Amino acid sequence: MHIAFVPSLSLSPQVPLQPGQSFKFTVLETLDRIKEEFQFLQAQYHSLKLDCEKLASEKTEMQRHYIMRKEMEREKQRSQAQTCK
Repeated sequence: MHIAFVPSLSLSPQVPLQPGQSFKFTVLETLDRIKEEFQFLQAQYHSLKLDCEKLASEKTEMQRHYIMRKEMEREKQRSQAQTCK
């Protein structure tokens, strides 16, 4: 999992306000911040999705190896049982 800086959507100003001064975000600034956050989340989602797909593939491969090993053990036991008869 990748951890990175998450842009904040906080409405607090970067510079302290003077008494009587109001701070306003323009619509475009707000949209830009939302767009940045959305793009970051999309990248995180894509990365996590790839990680999940890789783990699912590894799980399938491990299960396949486990089954093959069990079949080989059963065959060996059958062979030994027939030899003992």
